[in-house]
Amino acid sequence: MNTIADFNAAVSRRQFFRKNGIGLGAASLATLLPNSLSGLSNSSIPAELKKVAPKAKRVIYLSMLGAPSQLDLFDYKPKLQERFSEDLSDYLKEQGQRLTGMTSGQAKFPLAPSVFKFKQHGKSGAWISELLPHTAKMADDIAIIKSMNTEAINHEPANQLCYTGNQQNGKPSLGSWLAYGLGSQNEDLPNFVVLHAQHTGPGNVQAISSRLWGAGFLPGKYAGVALRPKGDPVLYLRDAPGIDRDLRRNMLDSLNTLNQKSYDAIGNREIQTRMQQYEMAFRMQASVPELSDLSSENEAVREMYGPQTSTPGSFASSCLLARRMMERGVQFVQIFHRGWDQHGNLPKNIKPQCEDIDQPCRALIQDLKQRGMLEDTLVIWGGEFGRTVYSQGTLTKTNYGRDHHPRAFTMWMAGGGVKGGQVYGETDDFGYNITENPVHISDLHTTILHQLGIDHHKLTFKYQGLDQKLTGVKPTKVISEILG
Repeated sequence: MNTIADFNAAVSRRQFFRKNGIGLGAASLATLLPNSLSGLSNSSIPAELKKVAPKAKRVIYLSMLGAPSQLDLFDYKPKLQERFSEDLSDYLKEQGQRLTGMTSGQAKFPLAPSVFKFKQHGKSGAWISELLPHTAKMADDIAIIKSMNTEAINHEPANQLCYTGNQQNGKPSLGSWLAYGLGSQNEDLPNFVVLHAQHTGPGNVQAISSRLWGAGFLPGKYAGVALRPKGDPVLYLRDAPGIDRDLRRNMLDSLNTLNQKSYDAIGNREIQTRMQQYEMAFRMQASVPELSDLSSENEAVREMYGPQTSTPGSFASSCLLARRMMERGVQFVQIFHRGWDQHGNLPKNIKPQCEDIDQPCRALIQDLKQRGMLEDTLVIWGGEFGRTVYSQGTLTKTNYGRDHHPRAFTMWMAGGGVKGGQVYGETDDFGYNITENPVHISDLHTTILHQLGIDHHKLTFKYQGLDQKLTGVKPTKVISEILG
């Protein structure tokens, strides 16, 4: 006997309309009920959310926390070599750019050209740094966007804007919005999974919190589930010694009976969420160990992802794990890789960071492609903002640091209806301002939803008297030029 199924079946007509008459309405309720009771498959997009036929079914977001330097990776500015150490103080005043507290007190702002070599790759002739040789090999698979921009100049608000659509606390994350709108394709795994990949660079490591993958004001079941890199993927996933599966099932049924009585008395929907989470945890006890066991992958696949694939928690093993999740119906996987906040010693510190991610990123794209999954899996790579063209601190011919720069930075996208082999957007000679095709973070969110077949205007949730949206109230656009 499964008491949670009985509980869900007992939801009354009055409860139905009271809880779900606003926003997604019946479509939202369908994600709360078992498929047999909802009359709607959780794997389908509710009709009221549809805008176009979806090109993508799932998303992998490769988050480079700390902000990679676009000037040392993708935004090639060869003319800057002739202007080495030129003071940009007057130029910055003209631009009216806000400065962080880390460089606002500098007497000079010396121009720091990249020390790394660039070459053109692929049919588009994309300029890619020597730091990313594997990424260069997949130039025809990715769309490089050089004109990303954001309002936030410091990490925490920039990350919140990037991953929740708002600089304020308490908003649902991108993955939570998608879990809310799309439902689940696998009852044994969460719909939104977060992986924290280890980094090897010695740079600054930004502290982050569950706000970046939390459900905010959405029901708690839509929050991302973070899997640990070592030991049990989820704490307390294993049953204690002496407790077998039958006993655990009986314990859970008894607990659900008590929770149901509480719900009947006060009607708090978080009680229902808790019951569903217990059920998910019970099913995960069987599904997660098999999922996280990479030994079943053949040697050729493990070699493709690189030597760190056998290291639990590495970026390489995280990418391989993300592909396995996609195969099993998880719809949104976010991999956080920290250590990109290089205010000093950038040439030294960025190298191991790139070594962490370069080969696994290409392997992930090729792995998805050869399995026929890339065409409906959207992959996104990037950080929360860019880095300055001027040096923070001491500048030499071989060493420099870069401060935060929100006006222009680079990301790339692949799969899921994105047309590879192109470079979109352009910046000025300093890589400072966007000169062609600006793309705001909210435009990126709108495009992600669009590729999943969702109208961003209709993905709403009533909270504090407003129809809340991931994309907010400002006008946004789909980056249609990069789509196939």
